Amino acid sequence: MNSVVIEKPEAGEYVPYFAKYIELVHGDVLEALATQIDPSVAVLRTVSEEGSLTRYAPGKWSMREVIGHLIDAERMFAYRALCFARNDRSELPGFEQDDYVAAARSDSRTWSELLAEIELVRRANVLMFRGFQQEAWLRHGVANGNRISVRALAYSIAGHELHHMRIIREKYLAR
Repeated sequence: MNSVVIEKPEAGEYVPYFAKYIELVHGDVLEALATQIDPSVAVLRTVSEEGSLTRYAPGKWSMREVIGHLIDAERMFAYRALCFARNDRSELPGFEQDDYVAAARSDSRTWSELLAEIELVRRANVLMFRGFQQEAWLRHGVANGNRISVRALAYSIAGHELHHMRIIREKYLAR
């Protein structure tokens, strides 16, 4: 395993919107990425197939749609990180999360399948990030018209999961 230390990105490495995710991650981001998925999936496995269709308010995503969104966002952020880590200078497009959620139709999938997928996506991304050399973490590129570094993307993935798991605990499971 690579023993690279990835420090928290500086404010100039990402747009202010991502600060709310990045600030949630404490300590080593590789450790956070590797260890946060098991407790998250354990919590999610306590939800029944029927319960996973719950919406905490009209017009809000179901739990299945939240997990589908987490899967899509993690894949997008990881793809961007891979491109930039490999010195690809192509400008990458953005993605509209509500359009992706609607097109994914996660409510038509089984809860158990979504949980298996989020776990496998994370495990694959942990291996990818662990393979990055020190200089790759500091590289950056442009996605959705904004400059962002590889390490800011890794922190965003970890923080994005923390953000949505907090919402799941507070708004879906606390009912």
